[in-house]
Amino acid sequence: MGVLERFLADEAATLLLGDDVAAALRPGDVVALHGDLGAGKTTLARALIRALAGDRALEVPSPTFTLVQAYETRFPVAHFDLYRLASPDELDELGFDEAAASSIVLVEWPERAGDCLPGDAIHVGLAEEGTGRRAEIAAEGAAFARLERSFAIRDFLEKAGWGDAHRTFLLGDASTRAYETVARNGTPRRILMNAPRQPDGPPIRDGKPYSQIAKLAESVTPFVAVARALKAAGFCAPEIHFADLGRGILLLEHLGLGGFLDAEGGPVAERYRAAGELLADLHAIRWNPVLPVAPGIDYTVPAYDDQAMGIETELLLDWYMPYVRGSTADMAERKLFAEGWAAVFSRLKAAEKSLVLRDYHSPNLIWRPEKQGRDRLGVIDFQDALIGPSAYDVAALAMDARVTIPPDLEAETVEAYCGARAAAGPFDRAAFEEAYAIMAAQRNSKILGIFVRLNQRDGKPQYLKHLPRIRDYLERALLHPALEPVREAYRQLGIAGGDEA
Repeated sequence: MGVLERFLADEAATLLLGDDVAAALRPGDVVALHGDLGAGKTTLARALIRALAGDRALEVPSPTFTLVQAYETRFPVAHFDLYRLASPDELDELGFDEAAASSIVLVEWPERAGDCLPGDAIHVGLAEEGTGRRAEIAAEGAAFARLERSFAIRDFLEKAGWGDAHRTFLLGDASTRAYETVARNGTPRRILMNAPRQPDGPPIRDGKPYSQIAKLAESVTPFVAVARALKAAGFCAPEIHFADLGRGILLLEHLGLGGFLDAEGGPVAERYRAAGELLADLHAIRWNPVLPVAPGIDYTVPAYDDQAMGIETELLLDWYMPYVRGSTADMAERKLFAEGWAAVFSRLKAAEKSLVLRDYHSPNLIWRPEKQGRDRLGVIDFQDALIGPSAYDVAALAMDARVTIPPDLEAETVEAYCGARAAAGPFDRAAFEEAYAIMAAQRNSKILGIFVRLNQRDGKPQYLKHLPRIRDYLERALLHPALEPVREAYRQLGIAGGDEA
């Protein structure tokens, strides 16, 4: 069991400890709060609950008389005060086991529970020390690793001069990254990116793991390099105020909360057209693939080559195909699939190449109506950027994976891009349209696999609702004559062009 300690000089420090512990908690965690009367257990419990709720003013009454109080926050929370518990047997009547199975459980006076607490409970001890208090947090396994990471983030904020900032969970994405809003009085809010370096998986081909073949960023270094390059070129990417490249923690400018969707969740055409025009500006630049990160440190943006594009499409075979067909692809089917894509990828040799941000769609774009020009659009997700066919990002935008883009708005978005490119100089529209169709088919094929994988491997079923939309996008892309080899392979495999698609 690991132990972490913090000295709490005052109540404000206790509230910040609540932020740090709350950031590490997950459903199933039981937190036992130990300490004498007046030690600060209830203060810490309230801070934890308010941090999980993202509401510093949330009313959190003491459950001294009710014994348990439930809250619907980011995760369900059950707050137990066992001071008046007559016997540990009464925990059954209070629904303790049910709460511990699906909620975060906070327990004051855990000593009265006897041996009913789980063996992997997190124990927080509070004791007076001088003019303040000493907090000792003991945990094991995954819970300890999460707490240790959260405390490392607080240490990072201290070094950045933001040690007194409150942390509020903002979002997690389809990767292992997570984002928080950090705020303190009198200073604009900032964004904290929590992206611990990811270890490579096992070798799967030619002695390389998937991440290396697909050119995935396994650290925050690419994000820093691309962010600074975009800003230097006049695009609105977040300023990096402080960075710990080794630990994968960044303190970023908060570009705002303006989204690309209307109140009903539909796409706003003006914003998609503007995003297409911004891409045209980006692709008109000849990007040097060697980008500075820090003094003496450079990062070379990898090439989006056939191997990377190909292994991404195989996610469709590995995850989506068994999901819809109930069986995996045999060797002959995999050969048919690979040959179809090889024939299509060969057509990209002469396609225009540029900096490809690789996830240029609505969740990663900030609409800033009070700004002008390029500053009107904030770009926030580009750590997996590559040098590859520029049409890829146009397809990511115009066939937005998270929102249904009808064919007429897709056409408007593409036309906005092409019109801006043609106005800026020579532009081969036919070559672009072929590359656009190929990259749209490639991207939507891999997303079908990724979204099924997120459900089956990572326990994120919410991504399955997007599958019908992605299938529709894939069918649109496959209509281009250049996709005929892939279209025929998909037809034979029963994964597009038939009832399932």
